[in-house]
Amino acid sequence: MQIKYNSRYPSTDDLIKKAKRKVPRFAFEYLDGGCNEDVNLHKNTAELRAIELMPYYLQNYKPSDLRTELFGHVYDAPFGIAPVGLQGLMWPNAPEILARAASEHNIPFILSTVTTSSIERTAEITEGKAWFQLYHPAENAIRDSIIKRVEAAQLPVLVILSDVPTFGYRPRDIRNGLAMPPRMTLRNILQIMGRPEWALKTLMHGQPAFATMKQYMPKGLNMKQLGLYMNKTFSGRLNEEKIKPIRDMWKGKLVIKGVASEEDTDMAIRLGIDGVIVSNHGGRQLDAGQSAIHALQSIVKNYKNKIKIMMDSGIRSGPDIARTLASGAEFTFLGRTFMYGVGALGSKGGNHTISILKTQVQQVMEQVCCANVADLPNHIIS
Repeated sequence: MQIKYNSRYPSTDDLIKKAKRKVPRFAFEYLDGGCNEDVNLHKNTAELRAIELMPYYLQNYKPSDLRTELFGHVYDAPFGIAPVGLQGLMWPNAPEILARAASEHNIPFILSTVTTSSIERTAEITEGKAWFQLYHPAENAIRDSIIKRVEAAQLPVLVILSDVPTFGYRPRDIRNGLAMPPRMTLRNILQIMGRPEWALKTLMHGQPAFATMKQYMPKGLNMKQLGLYMNKTFSGRLNEEKIKPIRDMWKGKLVIKGVASEEDTDMAIRLGIDGVIVSNHGGRQLDAGQSAIHALQSIVKNYKNKIKIMMDSGIRSGPDIARTLASGAEFTFLGRTFMYGVGALGSKGGNHTISILKTQVQQVMEQVCCANVADLPNHIIS
């Protein structure tokens, strides 16, 4: 697809500033914030950006190729769109906008169990190329039903979320009434009135709801009852006994997202998992943990070529993608950056954000004289 973007917003920082002016504060802070004091939120990006790459200007050099093979499919770039919950709250129709853009650019889009578009709708938009992330339900019957729906939609990759054994302590969301159970305060209503485009598009697309979970939920729940239901429905803590039946049931590629230790990586290999996404949930769960890039480096050192190793958390730009790949990740995912793009530019935000990221990664690879993504580790300065 031809790369075209709005030159008024050439960076993630530009998109953040624009999105902040268009999205109600309670929704923007849900997207933008981490947990506790935001220590790991900032450490993720800061430690990633400490990585330096070496250019080799006088070597024989071929044009840079962003194409990357992953699970038997050749994607047009080495990054995808990470799963994000409640996307339609941050910008109306956001998951459909991003799924469509990902499909047009031939990169993976991961649908979250708790976002605002369904498995079936996302499969339709992406022609069955999306991935699906499973929040583990407390009831096996719901788990099995969701997996069968993913299989029926012919999605190629199932991602199991591992790093939400409990909800993160997020002071902004508590103040804004977005903890579980959620509540709509007068302050939130006033914020909505100050964002007329967001309000109008929400009216057009309808109040955001957990579309994938809709068929399992009792009808007529108010906001408090909905929060209590979601708390009761999901059992986020994974273990070997919960993973085994999923591996037995799911015949496609299976990935665990949220891996942050060598011990968990070793278990994933032993259970026949196809890949791991090293992640700390974007700094939203454990402020006292290590950065995602730090965890990645130790996992790559000991498990490279034994399992597909990917990463999200802290990646905001094309140079960040290049640094992560140079550190040994075979693929990368970004969440917030794409949501900033949609919040800033609406229906054009997905294509715009993918285009600037492709351009940035291409520029870095050409600048360091790297012909293909797999060669980036040879450019890292240890």
